Amino acid sequence: MVLLVAAEGRELAGVLRHCVCRERLRWGLAAAWRAVLNGQTVLLAADGPGRILAAGVVRTACQRERVRGAISIGWCGALDAELAPGEILVAWRVETEDGTEFYAGTAPRTERPFRAGVLVTVDRVVSTAQEKAGLRERGAAAVDMEAAGVAAEAARLGLGFSCVRVVLDAAGENLGLDLNAARGENGRFSRRKILAGALKRPWRGVPELARWAWRVRVTARLLGDFLAECQLAD
Repeated sequence: MVLLVAAEGRELAGVLRHCVCRERLRWGLAAAWRAVLNGQTVLLAADGPGRILAAGVVRTACQRERVRGAISIGWCGALDAELAPGEILVAWRVETEDGTEFYAGTAPRTERPFRAGVLVTVDRVVSTAQEKAGLRERGAAAVDMEAAGVAAEAARLGLGFSCVRVVLDAAGENLGLDLNAARGENGRFSRRKILAGALKRPWRGVPELARWAWRVRVTARLLGDFLAECQLAD
């Protein structure tokens, strides 16, 4: 069975739209489902941002089900200026920021177009164009927070691994909201802190929050549309 791992339930929402026979699973995670996608039974789970939480999702699923492959899905930030918000990126390699870990990813079988490239995993929200440019110098096309954690745990457990991401923000975009300050000790984002941060400068923060909320919904739907037409190998 294939496991689709995201950071947040909102990243799974677009995929769940295409699923039938959905069953909510009580695994102690933020979200966990068993469902049928494109005629194939899959697991979908999320438990927060970052490598540690993502790896924990893989372990939890493998303790309860016969998992043969793990796919890291969700949003990513573009480092390549040619990548636009809404585009699908399939990572043929995932690496850590310090360059000590590298993981190969396989591409799902699909006739839909996608971009391919290297994805680098960091443990923070990369919110400025300047920081993105620095990461781009190493040759990565996009950045995320979880894929290397999923890949490492998949390798440890002998599972297949893929990474399918949708671009949320362009390489030249700056994020005015300080999402890193909105993370708790467990690494998860606090919606209360995000809203409070936006309200500190409401004339700027509230419109930006609304703009990103809209883009989050749109890109999650695009990701779901893509995955719904894939044959997910396990």
